[in-house]
Parts: sequence; structure tokens; C-alpha cells
Amino acid sequence: MQRPSPTSPLLSLPGAVPAEGRDEGVAAHYGDPFREQRALAAGSGLVDLSHRGVVTVSGEDRLSWLHLLLTQHVSELPPGRAADALILSANGHIEHALYLVDDGTTVWAHVEPGTREELLAYLESMRFFYRVEVADRTDETAVVHLPAGSVAEVPDGAVVRETPHGREVFLPRGELEAYAAAHGPLAGILAYEALRVEAHRPRLGFETDHRTIPHEIGLIGRAVHLQKGCYRGQETVARVHNLGKPPRRLVFLHLDGSEVHLPAHGAPVRLAADGPDGRQLGFVTTAVRHHELGPIALALVKRNVPVDAPLVVAEATAAAQEPVVEP
Repeated sequence: MQRPSPTSPLLSLPGAVPAEGRDEGVAAHYGDPFREQRALAAGSGLVDLSHRGVVTVSGEDRLSWLHLLLTQHVSELPPGRAADALILSANGHIEHALYLVDDGTTVWAHVEPGTREELLAYLESMRFFYRVEVADRTDETAVVHLPAGSVAEVPDGAVVRETPHGREVFLPRGELEAYAAAHGPLAGILAYEALRVEAHRPRLGFETDHRTIPHEIGLIGRAVHLQKGCYRGQETVARVHNLGKPPRRLVFLHLDGSEVHLPAHGAPVRLAADGPDGRQLGFVTTAVRHHELGPIALALVKRNVPVDAPLVVAEATAAAQEPVVEP
């Protein structure tokens, strides 16, 4: 059984409301999700991501070894440069997503809650004669997110992933409370997710299912390098890229703002012209309330759904689509 990540001490703060489901262990919000969103969008605040798994790979062969396993080109990854990478099945389906940075001696990665033990088992099974050491650092390390534009200082010696969306800082877990107190205001996972959906950034386990391939959710180039050596699932990646189109595509949805409840993950997507009894053409992956855009969502739909077709989500929620992955 997967060991849960440690519960964040920030959940004991006044106003903290626990998140549920996959994000259990950190705060959904601290009393005002829209205010928290606005703070992040303005470049201030901090998001507690300490429920995410943290895995390290050290040793002389760490980059060349990971290069053989991952979809990303990392054999010459410079220290301090962030990289996104996937591990695929033999059929090219996404199994793991890793958010990496090398500090010069060790590769640090944070991964989705609930995935680290399966990932560690796979990495250990692939060590063979390579000079690498794989470790689970979740119990001792917490990840926090600082939004783009933040001027918050990072502790000396802390490992940092610098991305277009902000900085992800690997902190000793014992320093989390003090760092959060010094670099707030705190924003919960609901605010973080709303900005993720606005930016069309897919998340493992939300925008993916057991048969998702990287092309469907826009990860070619972002997490999949097309000019690198062999890795598990590469044949599928190359075949779809060179010879065809993926069967599904990710879309961004503007939802009818008059609805009280957001559609759940997995809610069916249909053509509005076909009504609630029409054929299901996809499903909602993540739905959120945005401080400016109102209710929005990401969804996976069949590739041949017309890009200008009005859609309906769940029973009767009207939705207009914007392509994230072109048909």
C-alpha cells in the first residue's frame, strides 16, 4: 500500500480548510480562494505542495542513466535547469511525470501524490550496473511554490526549480512553517489549480487516464524530446508524431457561469446539438472557478470534435471550447 505523504503543519493555521482526494494533506484554501488566486497572479504568496513525493537520484551515472528511462533529453542537463519528463509504458501510455532539477551532484524530482512508491520500485528495478543511488526524500523534504514575479528569498543551499510559472523550492520539512510565515500570504491548492487550468497545464491523474499518450495533452516538446535515444514507449511517440494524429485532444472550456456546482472529474462532454442524451465525446478532467474567467475547465475530447461546436457538460452545463491540442 502507498504510504501517505506527511500531513502539512500549515493545516493547523487559522482558516486552513483541508483539501480532499489526491491533494489530501495540504490546504484547499485559507479562507478566501479568490483573494489567494489574485495574490498568486500578482506574483506574491506561497503554495504548500508538501504532499507531493520527492525522489532523488545521485551518483556518477545519474544523468546518463535517467536519459535512458525518461522521455526528456537529460544526459547533459546543466545544474539548475528545470526539466519536465515522463515515464511511458511499452505502448506509449503515460505512467509517471517527474519535475526535475540537477544541483550538480543530485537530481531532485517532485512527483504526484500517491505515485512515488511505484516510481521508486521501477527505478530500482532498472539500476543494473549503473553508478546511481535512488532515494525517497518525501519524509524530510517539502516542496513549496513561489509564483512568477515573486521576490521571496530562497534559503541558502535550497534546491530550486525555476519555471515560467514560478519557482518550486525543495525545503527541509522542518523549516516549512517558518518559511511560510516569512513569505506569505499563503494560497491553497484551489488557487494553484485555477491558475494551472488557466495556463492549460495538464496534470498526471487529472488530464490523464490509463491510455493517455503525450500528444493528446500537449506534452510533445514540453516533456517529450523528439531527438533523443531510445526509451520505453518511444515507438508510439514517433509513430503518432510522424504518421498520424492522437485519438483525443485536450481542450479548454469556458463553462456556463449560472451553474451552482462545478462538473466533477469524468463528467461527460457532448455536442450541445445532441442534447443530454447524445453520444459522449469526451470527459472533464479538471474544473475550477477562476477569479476573472469564472468557471473554466480542461477536458479530453475526441480529435474529430469540431473546434467551433458548442458543447454541453454533464447534464446541461453549456461550454465553449478553445483548442489546447490542435485536431
